[in-house]
Amino acid sequence: MSLQQQIADWLAQRLAMTRASGFVFGLSGGVDSATTAALAVRAVGSTAVLGAILPCHSAPIDARLAQRVADAFDVPTVTVNLDDGFDALIASLPPSDHRLAAANIKPRLRMTALYYLAQTNHYLVLGSGNRTELMVGYFTKYGDGGADLLPLGDLYKTEVWELARDLGVPEAVVERTPSGGLWPGQTDEGELGITYPELDRVLKAIASQETSDVDPVTLKKVETMIASSAHKRAMPPTFKRPQH
Repeated sequence: MSLQQQIADWLAQRLAMTRASGFVFGLSGGVDSATTAALAVRAVGSTAVLGAILPCHSAPIDARLAQRVADAFDVPTVTVNLDDGFDALIASLPPSDHRLAAANIKPRLRMTALYYLAQTNHYLVLGSGNRTELMVGYFTKYGDGGADLLPLGDLYKTEVWELARDLGVPEAVVERTPSGGLWPGQTDEGELGITYPELDRVLKAIASQETSDVDPVTLKKVETMIASSAHKRAMPPTFKRPQH
């Protein structure tokens, strides 16, 4: 059985277990969300999915490519413009010199919109995080990290690109430079400080405990990323009262 069918079957099984009616997911114009959309349609058909296009001071090409993905897989869409909500929240907050403090509001607003749509339609929220990004914490806690299911969560980024092509994701989306769209000119690899192919190679070496061929500086960098983001992959620690 192909990998895409295995994931689609898993999605269908999880949906049946929860007795929800379908899936909602964000469509950003990127390869991860496009692959998620294609898998959702393969799992339950296009009548039980909803793609949300959620611009938040985004580049216009994001919405155009998102719609192109929706058209390719016959995904019904809803567009929720979050510009005004973002601006209103920023205006009500104290000023911050920390760039990410403001930028991370965008994925957190998108998560809020997705759960609104999910509850309205009795759907589950599909996240588009992949194994590479989950392992090094390259996602926003309670933002794009907030989802009910992660169909790509065990696939490295390079494997997502392969799967996307197998599923027929438009080539313009597959070839697009990965970016979270947090600010103009922002790219994933620029922010990570390492390319996805190299990061995947190091993560696979760590997973197999065969790191002798990995540059020590690069290995230390990735290990630090994994360790410092551990809190993102766990539930919040809970105080336990001493037993008497």
